[in-house]
Amino acid sequence: MSAPRIFLVAGEASGDQLGAALMRALRAARPETVFAGVGGEAMAREGLVSLFPLEDIAVMGLIPVLARLPRLLRRIAQTARAVIDQAPDCLVIIDAPDFTHRVARRVRAARPDLPIVDYVSPTVWAWRPGRASAMRNYVDCLLALLPFEPQAHVRLGGPRCVYVGHPLVERLDELARPLQERGARSLLVLPGSRLAEVRRMTSIYGDALELLLRERADFEVAIPVAPNVEKTLLRELQGWPLTPRLIGQAEKFAAFRNARAALVTSGVATLELALAGVPMVVAYKVSRAESLLRFLVKVESIVLPNLIIGENIVPEFLQEAATPRALAEALRPLLRESAAREAQLAAFKRVRERLLETGRTPSARAADIILEYASRGRS
Repeated sequence: MSAPRIFLVAGEASGDQLGAALMRALRAARPETVFAGVGGEAMAREGLVSLFPLEDIAVMGLIPVLARLPRLLRRIAQTARAVIDQAPDCLVIIDAPDFTHRVARRVRAARPDLPIVDYVSPTVWAWRPGRASAMRNYVDCLLALLPFEPQAHVRLGGPRCVYVGHPLVERLDELARPLQERGARSLLVLPGSRLAEVRRMTSIYGDALELLLRERADFEVAIPVAPNVEKTLLRELQGWPLTPRLIGQAEKFAAFRNARAALVTSGVATLELALAGVPMVVAYKVSRAESLLRFLVKVESIVLPNLIIGENIVPEFLQEAATPRALAEALRPLLRESAAREAQLAAFKRVRERLLETGRTPSARAADIILEYASRGRS
């Protein structure tokens, strides 16, 4: 049997991490697997020689994208041409749909027989649902990180979608800690991983903490800091009523294991906190222009733990509702023993159970499906 030839295309840092874990799983299943494609440092450590640096395409936001548009278009064409010329057994695109889906469409037009697998479903269940049916034209299978996504694609007429599991389940040992060992005074604040989020949310969170401090001064605050937002965060913290402890990404999960509660901006951090068993209050604000598009969002909650169990247990405050007073009032009962706190902890157990339904690691399950499609590409 010939060695499987897999072409991987990641478009940003999170996809690079997923791609690296997938490469390890593919090699464990088939040690002779040959890799080519686009990736970053993590995939390079697994042996991938990237067509070009990941930094060339890992841009977010309208203005940065427009500034680099000519280069992005060249990289899309270059990547698609490499796939067509190398004729792998399977093309795997990893997240970053603005880049990877454009590559996939070009490849499908030139090589309709080449299997294409998309690792990470776009959020069609929340935003622009028409993308689901459109993907049937150029994606053979979606590998979903969230358990409700396959049914969403059935409902929306999308391609085959298989739940493989969220990569966080492979880090449960780092997140979990018996509740009785948690610090009684430790409060986590996570303003966000993007500059715009940090600018919008940090001052609101500081005002909420000031309201809590009027009632009790026996808690301490820790903030995990990503390098890309550190300067902005330090500037925004100057008006805070207390001095938080800033921790690096290497210490983040240790802080989660010790936290009593959290105030967090919506995103994957809500799932990390749920798996760590940290009750939370979630907030989110976008610009005035973006808020005008809210009617296009087709989802009952923006909090991943709520979506996973189909019940809005974690309180969320969006746009005008995200006031310091509302956040402080919702956070207050989570800092002590209360019904609200117990309800979240019980819900988080259900979140963990749902994420562990596959019984295998996400990367191993994904590797099996990709090899299944690769065998079709060789036949």
